[in-house]
Amino acid sequence: WLRAGSWRALSCPGLASTAETFTFGKAGPAAKATRTVEVVLQDISFSPKSIDVKAGETVRFVLVNKGQFLHEFNLGDAAMHAEHQKEMLKMQASGMLTATGMGKMDHGAMGHGDMGGMTHDDPNSVLVEPGKTAELTWTFAKTTGLEFACNIPGHYQAGMVGKLTVSQ
Repeated sequence: WLRAGSWRALSCPGLASTAETFTFGKAGPAAKATRTVEVVLQDISFSPKSIDVKAGETVRFVLVNKGQFLHEFNLGDAAMHAEHQKEMLKMQASGMLTATGMGKMDHGAMGHGDMGGMTHDDPNSVLVEPGKTAELTWTFAKTTGLEFACNIPGHYQAGMVGKLTVSQ
């Protein structure tokens, strides 16, 4: 289920699925990956800074956080990242997101009671705690303007964003 004009799933626990698609592709099973790309997340940088993929290619991203802080690997365009950053800021303000990991959420601090399932479970995004490794597998569709970014408050603005080029 997608809201009109929205890139992320509605907050309906249990309904998120890897079958969800975006204009730039969809989550895929690691077993279908034709290539593995290791991305190192450090404190306010990615290595590599750009990644080239082909339309139709399924890529398994192995994300290694060598930094001291929680980081995110999120696929999307600049507008999607801007929207996601607003959500991440709310998660941080609630205590659900800390500098080094996921904390306990204080719904009362957000001024609206129960959030009804606010989670960080979008198929195009993964959080990686310091010293940990995570994976995200994605099948790409032809698109332009795609980035991979960390949307932890302040990280994108500090330069934690890379270019993702999808070619035929």
